Amino acid sequence: MSLFENESVWAEKLNPIISKYKDKKHPLDYENLYQLMVMVILSAQDSDANINKIAPALFKEYPNLEVLSTATFDKLFPLVSKVRNFNTKASWLIEIAQTLKTDSNIPTSLPELIALKGIGRKSANVIMREMKAPAEGIIADLHVIRVAPRIGVIKEAKDGNTVEKRLMETLPKEIWGEIGMAISFLGRETCRPTNPKCPECPIQNDCHYPLKTI
Repeated sequence: MSLFENESVWAEKLNPIISKYKDKKHPLDYENLYQLMVMVILSAQDSDANINKIAPALFKEYPNLEVLSTATFDKLFPLVSKVRNFNTKASWLIEIAQTLKTDSNIPTSLPELIALKGIGRKSANVIMREMKAPAEGIIADLHVIRVAPRIGVIKEAKDGNTVEKRLMETLPKEIWGEIGMAISFLGRETCRPTNPKCPECPIQNDCHYPLKTI
């Protein structure tokens, strides 16, 4: 059997993790689309846990885009200073707020989201998945970049855009909306970088990683 199989085969093999993680909320502790967008931007090259820690104070001061649009860097700085690359991210947030003006103008389509500063394809796919917008791509975060090749779905790649492209070429569109986050959750909980919990894995019988460990 080939290591890389057609989309119908992999769709069936990945169904157990899609079923397990379908509709499970992203680890970012957001309450609405505005908070999700801000937290996704801040979380780039940072941890979800760190963003969850700084979020309450940030949103108490800036509860929506209308208020955020009045922010200056000096006022926003103390609230995001513990975030990686906070200088750039703070500037992005202020620019987005001044562009969109109100929460009701936040888009949920891929082209409109990636047109905003600080939002790439991965971030846009996360926002769309959480808002249940029709999928136009597949989430390819650090966990997906690591786990998808380990499972055997795609060949190894170093960047998220390449991983996303290969997954989109391999998997049917009807599972795009959930499969990225399902693989991400699998990587967070079970398919760890070291000492993965293979006996607990829902797709252990179809995963190619054990073949490399024999």
